[in-house]
Amino acid sequence: MNARRRSDDRTETIMRTALDLALEVGYAKLSMEAVAARAGVGKDTIYRRWPSKALLFLDAVLSSRNTGLEHPDTGDIVADLREVMSRAADLLARPPWGPLYQDLIGEAQHNPDVAAALNQRFIQPQTADTLARLKVAKEQGQLAPDFDLDLAFEILSGPLYFRLLITQQPITQAYIDRLLRALFAGMAPEPHPR
Repeated sequence: MNARRRSDDRTETIMRTALDLALEVGYAKLSMEAVAARAGVGKDTIYRRWPSKALLFLDAVLSSRNTGLEHPDTGDIVADLREVMSRAADLLARPPWGPLYQDLIGEAQHNPDVAAALNQRFIQPQTADTLARLKVAKEQGQLAPDFDLDLAFEILSGPLYFRLLITQQPITQAYIDRLLRALFAGMAPEPHPR
């Protein structure tokens, strides 16, 4: 086995160990020492890759996600949004990703490095994908020509984060349907007079 492959395997082992420990003890009690001990590596090995527990945790969480949150294009913007929002709600409602993502967002509130990396590596790509799908729908006449797509994205995602982080109420299919009905009442194009 070459050195590069060993290094990649070690990196994967460290991230997987960090996730396992975070699920067991919670992010607040996660330590580099505990990760090193369980992964069978020295602390220096971890610190060479990640200067802080927070950045190790961020990499571990984001590398663990195979979220499948890319938007399909079936020609029906409401159905496509419902599909992705339902997948996101399902992902966030259960371990391991839901609790880990909540901890990651919590850490981002007071750690600018984590906030910037989370934004660059997860939030911005998800935003760009959603905006691209909304833009196509607008070009196809499924949305009002003057509707603000950035605002539409914020209106779509805000209630999900509110429930996830503030009220901790479940994000049900019924809730997603209510949200889409309310939003699309304002986004729909005006009917053409006959």
